[in-house]
This record gives sequence, C-alpha cells and structure tokens, in this order.
Amino acid sequence: MDRFDAMAVLLAVVEAGSLSAAARRLRAPLTTVSRKVAELERHLGTQLLVRSNRRVVLTDAGQAYVAATRRILEQVEEAERQAAGEYRAPRGELHVTAPMLFGQRHLLPVALAFLAEQPEITLRLMLADQQVSLADEHIDVALRIGHLADSALVATRVGTVRRVICASPAYLARRGVPLMPEDLARHDGINFQGFAASPEWRYRRDSHSVMEAKPRLAVNTTEAAIQAALAGVGIVRLLSYQVAEEVKDGRLRVVLEAFAPEPLPVSLVYAPAEILPLKVRSFLDFTIPRLRARMAEMEGGL
Repeated sequence: MDRFDAMAVLLAVVEAGSLSAAARRLRAPLTTVSRKVAELERHLGTQLLVRSNRRVVLTDAGQAYVAATRRILEQVEEAERQAAGEYRAPRGELHVTAPMLFGQRHLLPVALAFLAEQPEITLRLMLADQQVSLADEHIDVALRIGHLADSALVATRVGTVRRVICASPAYLARRGVPLMPEDLARHDGINFQGFAASPEWRYRRDSHSVMEAKPRLAVNTTEAAIQAALAGVGIVRLLSYQVAEEVKDGRLRVVLEAFAPEPLPVSLVYAPAEILPLKVRSFLDFTIPRLRARMAEMEGGL
C-alpha cells in the first residue's frame, strides 16, 4: 500500500463528501477509491469513515487522522515545491481563478503576456462566477470582486467596478428614460444572477426600498443578459466591466448613474505565507500594475 497515496485519497473523499464524488474529482474508478480507503483502515486497525449511499461521516478516530493527514500532506507538498526550486526561480504550475467575463476580457490577456515571459511556469486558469475555495481547489491567486469575507487572505486592490443599470437606445426611445428609481416600476426588466452571493443594491440619494423593473426575462449568464438588453427586451443591472464595450460603442446606455451604489473593490487575493513561491510573487508583480492600468482605462471610458 502506498500510504501517502491512500492518505490523499481519504482526504479527497472527506472534502468531496462521498466516495463517488471523490472518484470523479480524482478521475479514478470508484472501486479503486473504496479499496484504498479500506486498505488504509485495515492498516490502521480502525474505522475512519461511516459510509452511506449519499455521503460519508468521519468517526472520532477518522477526524483526528484526517486532521493529521492534512498537515502531513501540506508539509510534503511544501517540501516538494522547495526541492523543485519554486523558491529559487519562477517555475511550476500556477493555479489562478477569476470571474468568467472579467477573466476572459482582462485577466487572460495579462496572463498570456506573463506566460510569454515565464517559460518555466504553466498556468491553470479557472474562470467561474461562483467563488471557489483557495484551499479546497489548491488555488494560488484569486481575483475577487466585492468586499472580502475571508480576512485570513492577503488582498491587493487593483481597481473598482461600478454597478450599472443600462438598456439599449432603441428600448429607451420606445419606453422613455427613467430619471428616478421609482420610474423603474414602469419598465420591463431582465433578471440576472451572476454570482452565488450578489452584492446588495442600495441606491444612493434615495431612502426608499430597492425599486425593480417588471421582470420580463430571467437568465443565468452574463452573455444572455447582455444580448437580451442589446435586443431591446428591457433594462438590466450588471457590473460596469461586463458592458464596458457595449456602452463605449453606444449599443447600451447607462441610466440612473447618480443613484448607483458605491463602486465595488476588485482585488487579487492569496493565502499568507512567510515566503511566497517565486511563481506567485512574479505573477503578482507582473499582473497588478497591468490590471490597474486596464481597469483605469476601462472605467475612464464609461
């Protein structure tokens, strides 16, 4: 039995919540995952997991063993990184995550330029509008939009984005331009939920409750919401970077700007460490000034 491999499989089962979910994450047969956990239990002479059809629960012995396993594997991974020279030269695999559209339009061009300068670094860029755990997904750097809930992370602000209400010129010509938040009640709306926890919308210069346009269409992707707004379906509420190109070329028009909430911070975040691997430090040093310049240009053009 490869003890380290079995420990890694056990940790994957616990983090995924079930044997089958761990098998999918590890891209391994379910029988292999189950066998390795069973071999580990036989080796230890104790039961670590209580299995059911849907989920697994750690026994008391399992809880203590998994906590120790996590520490051991982290120490092994750290030792391997040092042996591979990540602290002496920028090399190795770098894991980065960002919101989908922001990543495509702004982070990806910067990341490609970074790769051109760092031939010994490979990049895994995970684009998703749902926030992912840096620890669970082994993420080195994350781009986050909004106020950060996890104070344990180190954050460097690269800019801000605004929450905007916009519609096509054709729609506004047909239905009129809302001048006050209360006017939205007479308009058609495009409902869009782009993040798992969307920031609360509170109008400035207005003490009333949040006013919404009458729902005409509901979608679950940024692209669909933008396309519907361009087609004149109604008014949509998005983040400024998501419609920067459409607003700049006049295909969408921002309304009620004076009432918009305060801008949201955009930050690069990472886990604290006494010494950052050079691949992370070099990525931050390269990316931060370039993202700041891109965001200043984008917001200045709106």
